[in-house]
Amino acid sequence: MTEQRVSVEITNNIAHVKLNRANKLNALDMPMFIAIRSTIKILRKNREIRAVIVSGNGDDFCSGLDVKSIMKSPMNMLKLLFKVLPWRSNLAQVVSTGWQTIPVPVICAIHGRCWGGGLQIALGADFRFSTPDSSLSILEGKWGLIPDMGGTIALRDLMAIDQAKKLAMTAEMFTGEQALALNLVTEITTTPLADAQAFALSLVSQSPDAIAANKRLYNKSWKGSKGIALFRESYYQIRILMGKNVHRKIYNQTHEAEQHKAFLTRKKW
Repeated sequence: MTEQRVSVEITNNIAHVKLNRANKLNALDMPMFIAIRSTIKILRKNREIRAVIVSGNGDDFCSGLDVKSIMKSPMNMLKLLFKVLPWRSNLAQVVSTGWQTIPVPVICAIHGRCWGGGLQIALGADFRFSTPDSSLSILEGKWGLIPDMGGTIALRDLMAIDQAKKLAMTAEMFTGEQALALNLVTEITTTPLADAQAFALSLVSQSPDAIAANKRLYNKSWKGSKGIALFRESYYQIRILMGKNVHRKIYNQTHEAEQHKAFLTRKKW
């Protein structure tokens, strides 16, 4: 499965996706873009996984675009930016926006450099666990460019517009601690991969229908019409109640409660 640039290992219903170009700081070249897109397509169809963890091999999460490699051929930029429908993601954007098409939580474990395209990838996830000393940046401005890999969608939901403009215009670098203050990461930890794994395992024990519905509900309803949001709440809840997973969850919870009650009764005697 695209092992040259991205490795995928599935254990305990958790897909571990690793950017695998450590000798180049996991910089994005054309094979890396294509590998990430292929990985997203495959995971989107996998009904056995309950969470996805994205991390980088080596000392860095992802240092951004491999400009030298991409600029070798004028066709590369055309392949990255071309799209049939203007409102759909192109190859450059899908490595960020594509994670939201996977119906399970996607967690990024950030360490080292997370610059430019690397930050765009991380912003596309549902959660971001980062080391306090990670180096993050909307680095495109350094090259006289704008961030065009889909991260803008996440930025508008996560932070104030003036702060987003400031980061994009200056291309300044900031730490994981500063990213937490800016609401760009979910949690600061010295062991982001281990903590992402623990968090993913806690989600695996929940109803997969409810987890998937929660992701859809909040993604679609965080902004926009209140009426539509209320409709989605009711609609998704009805679908969950009609599914088999909620009945299993309720039975397990009830059974555990009855066992606990029986234990307490015996203890009194």
